[in-house]
Amino acid sequence: MAGTPVDMALVPGDGARIESDGRILASRRAASLVLALDGPLPTRALPGGWYWLGFTIQSEDATAVGATLSVSMRSGQVPGESFLLPEPDEEGRIGCLLMFPYEVHELRLVPSVQRGRYRIQGLGLSRLGKGRALASMLLGLSGKGWPDRPRWSVRASLGFLSALRSQGLGPATTALYRAYREQFVAVDRGYSAWVRYYDTLSGTDLQILAAQAEALAARGPLVSILLPVYDTPEAWLRSCIDSVLAQTYPRWELCICDDASPQAHVARVLEDYARRDARIKVVSREENGHISRASNSALELATGEFVALLDHDDELRPHALQTMVSALVDAPGARFAYSDEDKIDAEGNRFDPYFKPAWDRELVLGQNYLCHLSVVDTALVREVGGFRPGFEGSQDHDLFLRCTARLADGQILHVPKVLYHWRAIPGSTALGRGEKDYASEAGRRAVASYLEHNEPGAQVESLSHGHYRVLRPLPAPPPRVAIIIPTRDRVDLLRTCVESVLERTDYPAFEVIIVDNQSREPETLAYLDEVVGDARVRVLEHDQAFNYSAINNHAVSTTDADVVCLLNNDIEVIEAGWLAELVARAVRPGVGAVGAKLLYPDDTIQHAGVVLGVMGVANHAFTGFSRDYPGHGGRARVAQCYSAVTGACLVVTRERYLAVGGLDEALAVAFNDIDFCLRLRASGFVNQWSPFATLYHHESATRGSDVAPEKAARFLGEVRLMETRWEFEIGHDPAYNPNLTLDASDFGFAFPPRGLAAGEAGMSIGRRSVASPAQSR
Repeated sequence: MAGTPVDMALVPGDGARIESDGRILASRRAASLVLALDGPLPTRALPGGWYWLGFTIQSEDATAVGATLSVSMRSGQVPGESFLLPEPDEEGRIGCLLMFPYEVHELRLVPSVQRGRYRIQGLGLSRLGKGRALASMLLGLSGKGWPDRPRWSVRASLGFLSALRSQGLGPATTALYRAYREQFVAVDRGYSAWVRYYDTLSGTDLQILAAQAEALAARGPLVSILLPVYDTPEAWLRSCIDSVLAQTYPRWELCICDDASPQAHVARVLEDYARRDARIKVVSREENGHISRASNSALELATGEFVALLDHDDELRPHALQTMVSALVDAPGARFAYSDEDKIDAEGNRFDPYFKPAWDRELVLGQNYLCHLSVVDTALVREVGGFRPGFEGSQDHDLFLRCTARLADGQILHVPKVLYHWRAIPGSTALGRGEKDYASEAGRRAVASYLEHNEPGAQVESLSHGHYRVLRPLPAPPPRVAIIIPTRDRVDLLRTCVESVLERTDYPAFEVIIVDNQSREPETLAYLDEVVGDARVRVLEHDQAFNYSAINNHAVSTTDADVVCLLNNDIEVIEAGWLAELVARAVRPGVGAVGAKLLYPDDTIQHAGVVLGVMGVANHAFTGFSRDYPGHGGRARVAQCYSAVTGACLVVTRERYLAVGGLDEALAVAFNDIDFCLRLRASGFVNQWSPFATLYHHESATRGSDVAPEKAARFLGEVRLMETRWEFEIGHDPAYNPNLTLDASDFGFAFPPRGLAAGEAGMSIGRRSVASPAQSR
């Protein structure tokens, strides 16, 4: 590819060595090479802009997959961007167009996620002008390319021209670039490809892990694995126990209780394994007591400092205990740790992973998301009374609720690695909670018991698929709410919004403050004069340039209401109980902002919480999916904590609004809601989202699009302010797993994941830096 060549040289990085004959030895997974720019980095920097990267890679003893370029675009705690490169063609050639939005301080090339010996030739990085970059994208140029390139070129050209006319050159180019990268990267973005790239352990991997585990065992705890067994098919029972024997971490004991299984093979298999390994303990119950009593019998055998829970037909990953123990050792005060999980079918194929968020005290009431693999302080399990009979099917959820109720948030760890395989066979809960309806009812009773002891007056109702809704009572009397609606003309939207609030809201104590920001249309002015005839409504003038933050701050300063509801003028109320749901949450101790589920008029999701770092600063979760879409792990069905929620419909107590200084008026249009939520979180509050308050949102129709050329400079300034103020938070959202993509809001898989790969040091990958205009209300 023609362009201005960049002088650079390969320098060994983490886990890589360049041998005398030029071959590269990758001694660990995701070993990296530094691309030194005419001298040691970071003394030199590369200007932002368009670049073509190309090279040829040949592998001697492994398949080169998952080549990645990691780019640090500024000094700070979080690297700037990671680019998954195309797969090599038949001759090993890799090439693609890259866009660096900011000055580059460091480039690291990961030739493959696999260990091995590689030879890299013809490495080149050339700077391109925008015209040549556009041509490359429109022609679909990449090292390997993709089928049907002519059709891509026609489709891309038409899409680019349409975006150019409606949005301007910058946004049109950004959209084209995203489409270009998605096209050559997304040959296979399914879970099987993710597992092949980033979560498959080779024999060498296991040898290295085992050596590390021996050193860890000298200071790590004994882990007692509790395994209640009842009539397990022999093949699954053997696979389950074999997965324990295969653990790289040696300090474990397997505490098995046979719950009076009628099938003769169960006792025979257990006796066989107990003879083979002294770490396996077996007790047999004389009569069947069901899983809670059987688990308690297994617990009686435990002598370890921690217990781990294992179902009788499931499997542990070989490095499961090692990874969990390592996390616990690094956090001495922790007493509970849980990992990600997936499922396996009868043939051992992996599918349906749950990449979980960090500890969330609200989410665990809506679903047992902790589940597997959970490792808990043995003394704590005994302190709360072990497993309670009567909660069979959700006995683990019940146990976890009682344990976590006694722990501080900092004592509960999430390990974002898939360490446990559920066996999905007919009759197994892994195929769906509908397989065991009694388990869902037991879970409801577990949540009810938790609420009885920790939130008197709160109730719980069952939803589908083992999910639950907690209903909290309003204080008596209900606090008065000020619903603040900024507006400028567009009386059609305003009338729909205000009348839906007044006619459909069953909350007993609220006022509506319409903040008129320089409306000029006679129809709007006439409506404002008319609507104040309702004693619940008043109009507040704000005769200044549009500044969403200033408008709302002004309105809050004029009310003595206990609770504030920020509401866009293009919102339409469709459910009577929306405000009661949000207020009941917002007035609870420790809660900051509470957001609603917002739908487009076509009944697709507009807002189901805000995720930091997605497509720039932040983006809405699950946008564009159908109204009833469950979300990854069922998260769109249940209330939970998010780092932020949209200001299009946001409820917070006035005291907490004022305590953090309200909205930042330096953020006139975009991200003021995100910034507000992050300041609440930094002050010790949690922000919540509820799917049980659902409204229509007609998407900021009054103000217009942030991608219009005349507004681009202001928007980019707000992006930079957020990136400067919240750099670390944008790269580390606790509500969003590092194995999930930053390239879309669908909770798809990250190629590559941010952080560690397959249980050992891997790529440190931070947020994307390309800003998206769809990142605020």
